[in-house]
Amino acid sequence: MKIQVGFLVSYDYELLKNAIPLIYKEADTVFLAIDQNRKTWKGNPITIEESFFDWIKEFDLEKKIVIYEDDFYVPEYTTMECEVRERKMLAKQMGKGNWIVQLDADEYFIDFPEFVKFLRSKKHLLKNPEKNPVEISPFLINIYKRVEGGVLIVDDATKVKAATNYPDYKMGRKTESRTIYHNSLILHECISRTKKELELKLDNWGHNHDIDKESFLSKWEAVNEKNYKEMEDFFYLEPESWKTLKFLKGDSLSDLSKSVRQEDSMYHSPFFIFKKNLGQFIKYLFK
Repeated sequence: MKIQVGFLVSYDYELLKNAIPLIYKEADTVFLAIDQNRKTWKGNPITIEESFFDWIKEFDLEKKIVIYEDDFYVPEYTTMECEVRERKMLAKQMGKGNWIVQLDADEYFIDFPEFVKFLRSKKHLLKNPEKNPVEISPFLINIYKRVEGGVLIVDDATKVKAATNYPDYKMGRKTESRTIYHNSLILHECISRTKKELELKLDNWGHNHDIDKESFLSKWEAVNEKNYKEMEDFFYLEPESWKTLKFLKGDSLSDLSKSVRQEDSMYHSPFFIFKKNLGQFIKYLFK
């Protein structure tokens, strides 16, 4: 049994310099999936500087990082279909009989050692995974925007399907199998970019056809550390899903991680996790 971690590499590849060090020690292998023609799921060109590969060579002292290049753009497919296809192709490279952890470049796993400890305790789920597929869900702290002295984050941590024993993805990382929740957190850079970077993300990711881009950007530009309490409904798909924002102190990833750990409200209660897992167990018991 191995803990295989994979990232999809695209226009925001520089963020991997934050994400990879957080999971490197506990991962058995780290896979980086890169389109061989340097295209996004929408077919737009991207450039990955050679200095990034130089950084990988310097950082990868244990020789854990595998570069997987393939043709991930299909003109006839939607961006979401391209995403699902790439995730399945990457999972195949990562190997059966292992825990398949797929993360995005802008996801910084705060509690990865505890998450891996939990996965290793569920080793039995790797036997006949096609008959008992599960997806393991930690929680995302979504950073909405960088402001003076810190960041604005979404007030509620949201579930994210980060690992699975059977990577039959249906949409993004969702496999539509039983979810097992784990009370660990991922700090998600999400939409805390420059306006130019944010527009690039919105135009090329899997949800690009689902967003009212102009309306969303207008609110994103307007909110700041002084007026965020006077506004609500911030999500890019269904605005009310992100009802309110919260200020988190810190400019660096290290400072933000410390601030998160000091915010007990960011973590769910053990009873909440137990209740969610029991509900999922009962729901899929007779399926």
